Amino acid sequence: MGVTLVAGILLLLADLAHTFQETDGVIRRNDYGKGSRTEELDVKLPGEKERIPVEIEVSEQRYSQDEVQELFDRAIRRMEERILGENESLDRIEYDMNLLTELPDEPVEISWELDRYDVMNVRGELQADYLEEEGTLVGLSAVLTYSEDERWQTLYQCTVCVYPGNPGEVDDSTAQVQEELQKQEEQDRTQKVLRLPDKLLGQKAVYYQKMDSRGIVLIIMAVLIGILLYALEIQNRGKEQEKRRQQMILDYPEVVNKMTLFIGAGMTVKRAWRKIVEDYRHQKELWGERYVYEEMKRTCYEMESGLAEAECYENFGRRCGIQVYIRFGALLSQNLRRGTKGLTELLKMESVQAFEERKARAKKLGEEAGTKLLFPMFLMLAVVLVIVIVPAFLSVQI
Repeated sequence: MGVTLVAGILLLLADLAHTFQETDGVIRRNDYGKGSRTEELDVKLPGEKERIPVEIEVSEQRYSQDEVQELFDRAIRRMEERILGENESLDRIEYDMNLLTELPDEPVEISWELDRYDVMNVRGELQADYLEEEGTLVGLSAVLTYSEDERWQTLYQCTVCVYPGNPGEVDDSTAQVQEELQKQEEQDRTQKVLRLPDKLLGQKAVYYQKMDSRGIVLIIMAVLIGILLYALEIQNRGKEQEKRRQQMILDYPEVVNKMTLFIGAGMTVKRAWRKIVEDYRHQKELWGERYVYEEMKRTCYEMESGLAEAECYENFGRRCGIQVYIRFGALLSQNLRRGTKGLTELLKMESVQAFEERKARAKKLGEEAGTKLLFPMFLMLAVVLVIVIVPAFLSVQI
């Protein structure tokens, strides 16, 4: 049940992390020097059943750049990795190439020229009708322009060998929407904000910007952790209460036996009670804290505060919350009202019964311990069988 709940919450968090909301068609650019960023949008067009997912690269406002040549070298290295697309090398192109026109976070514009437009277009899409089995060489030339100063340019050239394969299918509407949005972005780079066009592909467009739901996710995770910690605290309390109960049941025969001995020696019930508490105080460092004696000590404080002795014994039984102690407290209280005659015999009978119950409980715990040891014993048996059987099989010569 707990695993199912956690899995459901994680699915909810994953869904929240990909939520979109309708925007006013305005994207604010980063300030100078803070780099460009990619905006993820869903575009809704009339007549389309589903939104069209697109990504648009929003550059920063223009800024000056001193080391232009270093910028070009870095851009070429990044471009060589990206233009391959799903292909492994330029020597064997079987899938559409990614002839990108710009690089994220770099103020560089790229324009491509090919010597075989019948084999590949400027977007890197292969033309399957003109591919040959023995491969076709296509020369690619890219002019990299520094977007903040178009006087700075560099030329990149390479030759690829194109083979028939499984070119990736491209959604025409998605590609056209992406291209129109990118053109709009390039035209408005001098503006503080990018205003998206009201129409795309001749139709009214509605934009949905990806929401940053990290705050909501963190809040939900914090609430979930709080719930789990609270459940852990409840579990720990239950374990502590069970530990207290088992310890008090274990100490019950000893308490009754001491009361029987002291009362039989001529002490009053109150005096015998205090004697047991005093012995506990002296030996507490050796015994450690025992719950039943702590409750007896609290009962002594109640007597000293003026509370009726009979009522103190009854309160002791209720605080312990165990049937044997409730019966023990009621026994002491009733005999105070009717006199202590016959109390010693009743306590002796209670002591004998308590020891019998303790022996029965010890026997039961021993049986449970034996049952728990069965699994380790089976594991040991399996190990022994492996040690004996495996060498025997290995020694057999086929």
